[in-house]
Amino acid sequence: MLPLDRIFQLLPDAFTEPLSRKSFLQLAGKGVAAGVVGTLVASCKATETGAGTGASAASTGSTMNAPNGQTVPKTPPTSPPAQIPAGLEEPIKLEPWKSDADRQSGPTPTPLPPDRRVGYALVGLGHLTLEELLPAFGQCKKSKPVALVSGSPEKMRKVAQQYGIKPENCYSYQTYDQLKDNPEVQVIYIVLPNSMHAEYTIRGAQAGKHILCEKPMANSSAECQAMIDACQKANRKLMVAYRIQYEPFNRHARTLLRDKKFGETKFIEAFNCQSSANPQHWRHKKALAGGGALPDIGLYCLNTIRFLLGEEPTEVFAYQYSTPGNPLFKEVEELMSWQMRFPSGVVANCATHYNTHESRRYRVLCERGWLNMDPAFSYTGQQLKTSRAEGKLGKKEDVEMEHKNQFATELDHFSECILKDLEPFTPGQEGLQDHRIMEAIYQSAKENRPVKLPAVAKKDAFRGPEPKLD
Repeated sequence: MLPLDRIFQLLPDAFTEPLSRKSFLQLAGKGVAAGVVGTLVASCKATETGAGTGASAASTGSTMNAPNGQTVPKTPPTSPPAQIPAGLEEPIKLEPWKSDADRQSGPTPTPLPPDRRVGYALVGLGHLTLEELLPAFGQCKKSKPVALVSGSPEKMRKVAQQYGIKPENCYSYQTYDQLKDNPEVQVIYIVLPNSMHAEYTIRGAQAGKHILCEKPMANSSAECQAMIDACQKANRKLMVAYRIQYEPFNRHARTLLRDKKFGETKFIEAFNCQSSANPQHWRHKKALAGGGALPDIGLYCLNTIRFLLGEEPTEVFAYQYSTPGNPLFKEVEELMSWQMRFPSGVVANCATHYNTHESRRYRVLCERGWLNMDPAFSYTGQQLKTSRAEGKLGKKEDVEMEHKNQFATELDHFSECILKDLEPFTPGQEGLQDHRIMEAIYQSAKENRPVKLPAVAKKDAFRGPEPKLD
C-alpha cells in the first residue's frame, strides 16, 4: 500500500487544496478513508501500468493521460483580449498580432441574426440561381433565401429541401402575385430571360416587394423606364445586379484611376468573349434575349468603363457581324465591336463575341502607367496588374487583395438599403442608361456611322450614394 503522503499527492486538486491530512481523516472517517485509499491504490496501479481508457484515465493538475496512456499537458483556458462593441453590425476587435510588414486582415465578420436578415424570393431556377446565387447566400451577412418561383415543381421541391425553404413558400408563375401575402419576403430577385424582366418587376412592385433585377435590365430602354415608374409608384426600391461595381478588385482599379495614381486616363480597351453551343437556349432567341453578345456579356465592358471613369459617352461607333449559316446566330449577333468617346477625351475600344474562347479583360492606358485586369468580368479570380516607371526602373506590380463573393456582396448591399432606407448604388436609372447606349451602338452598326449621345456633365450621374462595403 502507498504511504499517505503519496496518496495525497494523487488526490485531485479539488479535494487536496481545501483539506489538510487531519481534516480529511476527521471528515471521512477511517473506514471511508480506507475505501478511498483502496480506490486510489487501484487507480495508481492502473496509471503506472498504462491501464485505463477515456474518462477513467488518471490526471494531475498539469497533465492528463490520453487513451493510449501518453501523458499530455493541460493548459488553463484563456480568452484573448478583445473590444466588443454593443452593436451587432460593429465588428469585434481582437488583439493585434501581425506587424505592418504583412498585409493586414479585414474586420471580423458581423452577420445579423437570421431573424433580422432580409428575405429574398428568387424567381427562376436556372444556371445563375443554382450555381451562384443560392450558394452565395451562405456568405451573406444580411440576406437569406426564403422563397422560390419556378415553372418546374420537381426542381423547385428539391432545391427547397436543399436550402431549407418551406414548401408553402414555393410558387409557380401562375401564383407569383401571391407573394404579396408573404411577410417573410421583402425582396424579389428577378433571374429570368431578359424579355420577362419588365413584367415580373412591375408585378413584383405591385405586390409590395422591393426588386433586384439581373442585367441586362430589360430588352429596351422603354421597358426600363416602365420598370422604374412602377417601382416609384409603389414606393419600392429597384436595383440592377451589376456585380462588378461591388467587386473589390474592380473597385480598387476605379480608385487608382480616380485618384490619378498614373496621371490622366487616356485610352481603354475591353473585351468580354465566350463560346456558346446551344442554338435552342433562350440567349439565342431575340424575342427572349433582345440581342446577342452585346446585351449579355458586352454590357460588362460598357458598364464597367462607365463605372471606372464616372463619365458618360458622347458618341459611339460600332460594327456587327454574324457568321452566315451558323444556327447559333440566326436571330442574334455573334460579334459586336464598338468605340466610345468620352468628354474628357478618353476613347474606349470594346468588343464582345459569342464564338471564341473566353477572354474577359480590360487595360487602361494612362499618362504615367497602365493597369490591366485579367480576368476582369468573371465570377471569381480577378487579377490586377499595374506598370509604371520610376527613374531608370520599370515597376510592374501584382495587386493582392482579399477575394469576395460578388453575389453575396451585392445582395448584402441591397439588404442594407432595405434595412436603412437607402438608395441602391446601381438603381434602375443605371440600367436605363446602359440600354440607351446599347441602342445607339445597334443604330451605329446598322447605319455604319457614328451616333451622338446626349452630353451628361455630372459625374456618376445615374448611380446612388457610394456604398459602404465590408
